Amino acid sequence: MTDSGTTDSGTTGNGATGNGATGNGANEGGHEGRPRRRMELEPDTVERDLIKLVLTVVELLRQLMERQAVRRFDTGDLTEEQEERIGLTLMLLEDRMTELRERYGLRPEDLNLDLGPLGPLLPRD
Repeated sequence: MTDSGTTDSGTTGNGATGNGATGNGANEGGHEGRPRRRMELEPDTVERDLIKLVLTVVELLRQLMERQAVRRFDTGDLTEEQEERIGLTLMLLEDRMTELRERYGLRPEDLNLDLGPLGPLLPRD
């Protein structure tokens, strides 16, 4: 037996494996008598769902960058050239997001994940 209470073969002193698995498959996931749930993936929608997730994250970051830019504009931290460059970059990013949403048949509200009691991920305009 090692210092962690397991033998060199990976079992605890009582014969159970160190990772808590029973090895019988019927009990995996720690739910007695309940079958394991498997994620049902539709091959036709996997790409669209992945794009939806990626675009959601990009949209969240775009909105955060936009709010930060507005704060910096308001405080006068930026030169006119920096303001122009940031504004142009944010406009181009928004245009590209629109193109990608349209390509995959997504609406802006499709990117707003419902976080249950926390509300929507993205603020509603």
